Formats: sequence, structure tokens, C-alpha cells
Amino acid sequence: MAELPAGRKATMKAHVGGVLAVRFNKDGAYCLTCGQDRVLKLWNPYKEACIKSYLGHGHEVYDVAVADDNSRLASCGGDKMVFYWDVASGNIIRKFRGHELKVNAVSFAASYDKTVRIYDCRHVRKLRRFLSERNSHGRSRSLDAIQTMSDFTDSVTSLAVREHEICTGCVDGWIRIYDIRHGEMISDCVGEAVTCVRFTYDGNCVLCTCMDNKVRLFDKSNGELLNTYTGHKNDSYKVEACMTRGDSHVVCGSEKGDIFFWDLVSGKEVHKLSGHSNVVCSLAYHPSDTYLLSASVDGTVSLWQ
Repeated sequence: MAELPAGRKATMKAHVGGVLAVRFNKDGAYCLTCGQDRVLKLWNPYKEACIKSYLGHGHEVYDVAVADDNSRLASCGGDKMVFYWDVASGNIIRKFRGHELKVNAVSFAASYDKTVRIYDCRHVRKLRRFLSERNSHGRSRSLDAIQTMSDFTDSVTSLAVREHEICTGCVDGWIRIYDIRHGEMISDCVGEAVTCVRFTYDGNCVLCTCMDNKVRLFDKSNGELLNTYTGHKNDSYKVEACMTRGDSHVVCGSEKGDIFFWDLVSGKEVHKLSGHSNVVCSLAYHPSDTYLLSASVDGTVSLWQ
């Protein structure tokens, strides 16, 4: 288990109130944290140093995504919009509107209002065309969104994006995968409210968490349930799961403050990290190293290796 983190290397008192999400930037040199205190922060986690705070949200910040060149950020939260930031200056470049309720996740954007909307950040201007014919039946009232997906019957909690595919998790108990290249959608019923979805690194499977104390692994091609991972507590809060590099292990937070590791194939619990005093709600694995970041409702972010 050499690839699994053995212990905690650093702890940051990141926010006043809970830390709702933590994300590495694209090369893993820095990380970003989202707080209940309405602040988005950029950190050097290896030095436990806060580099910059991004102020502008009027409500709690739920998620952040980083551009491929690390020069731009997109964040979302209770403001019902997506904020588009310049990393260096801290200025807001644009606010993308269109959602009617709080926005839960961003890669493109996922919302409590039962929609997913796609925005064009390359030109940052209003667009009136749509990516596929399937959007012509449900146009967004916001001209900022170039595509709106409205197949959901409840809050969209999570997004995972891989190449031309968008995977969504929803409180209605369904996982939906959109192929935006071909304008197609496939869906699979989990039967429980889905709070987090992630593609495996090889792109063949989807990992999801549900508030029934289970993490599930599905075959993306046919929706077959491949494995179920248990032992952690998750029945009240949104808790994220992820894969280790190489897809050998499944990792998930717990409402008791622990981080669980399971063997992908056998489903057996093989490792556990403890240290947070409250719910571990967000996890991020380093893109090329063995570092793991965890964020907790206790207001801290921990770096593990």
C-alpha cells in the first residue's frame, strides 16, 4: 500500500465555519478551498500558507474549478450564479447567471434548480446557439448558457467531466451521463439520493456516494453495479469519494471525521486516516503524487501523504 498516504503532513485552519470543498490546481502545486464564510481561498498546502482570498460571494461557496492553464477559476454557491475569476488579480471577470436556486457544483455548473447549464468561458460573451438538438426543447431563460440540461426531477448535487462526457449525480436517485459530442444521454437508477459522482481515471467506471452509508461503483457502458463499499458513516451530509491514482483504491470521507480506503476489486477496507473532529465532506487527490487533501466541517483542511 505504498501509494496510500500514511499520515498527516499539514493542517490549515482554512475558514470560519465549515470547509465545503477542496481542490488541487492542475499541476498540484496549490489548492483552493470553499468556505461557509463566503470566501474562496488559494493555498500553498505544503507550507500551510494562504496566498490569496477571493471575495465577492454573498453566500456560502460550494465548489470551485480550475482552468487548464491555472489562470482562471470558476466558483459557485448560494448566490444562484457562477463566478469567473482571474487568479492573479483576484478580480471577477464575469458572473454567469441563469440558475434559479443555489448552485451546488461547477465544472460547467450544477444546480439545486434541477438543471445543468454550459457556459462558454473562452469568449465570455452571450451566445444564442446550442450544442445539440436535444436542448431545443428546453431553452434556458439566460442567454449566457449555451446549453441547458433539464432532465432532472430534483437537485443536481455533483458533476464529473471527462473529455466530451458530463456525468451528473442527482437527489432523484439517478446518474446521468451526457455525451455532448453526439448529443446523447444515458441514465442509470441508483435508488438512493446521489451526492457525489466521479469517473475512474481510466474512464470506464463511475463512482458515486449516497446517503445510505454506501459508495457504489458502476460500469459506465452498461450500468452494472460492480462493487459496493461500506464501513464509513454517511447518512446526513454530502460526502465526496474519489479514486487513488491508478484506480487501485476507493477513498471516501465519513461523518465521524475519518477517511476510508477500500481495495477497488475486493471491496475490503484496507486503510483509514483519522484526525478531523467533524464531517470530512471533500477530498482531492494530487494529479501526479501521493498527496491527499481533505476538507471538513470543522473548518480545517489537512494534507496527507
